[in-house]
Amino acid sequence: QVQLVESGGGLVQAGGSLRLSCAASGRTSSIFAMGWFRQAPGKERDFVAVINWSGGGTNYADALKGRFTISRDNAKNTGYLQMNSLKPEDTAVYSCAVRSRASFTYDYWGQGTQVTVSS
Repeated sequence: QVQLVESGGGLVQAGGSLRLSCAASGRTSSIFAMGWFRQAPGKERDFVAVINWSGGGTNYADALKGRFTISRDNAKNTGYLQMNSLKPEDTAVYSCAVRSRASFTYDYWGQGTQVTVSS
């Protein structure tokens, strides 16, 4: 199993920045990719970004390209989501998740961290 713990959320004014972290522990050798997702109140969970854990290749939700950057530090078993030029509509609970190479779905999820952007 893999355990994930997010941190870095909080309250920020519009135009500000936050960096979220996702620390992985347990069977980290099984991680193939780490993704970030967000869920706003009353809405479905949306994909934000994903990174290949070994190669570092990334993919983003089209609407977030240019403002959000996903990265990882393999030595620390930690993934990051840098969020710039934040808007009130970015307010949501942000969660990280990982999947193994053999899986087509995300196997393990963190508990989520709240990001609130004030106008």
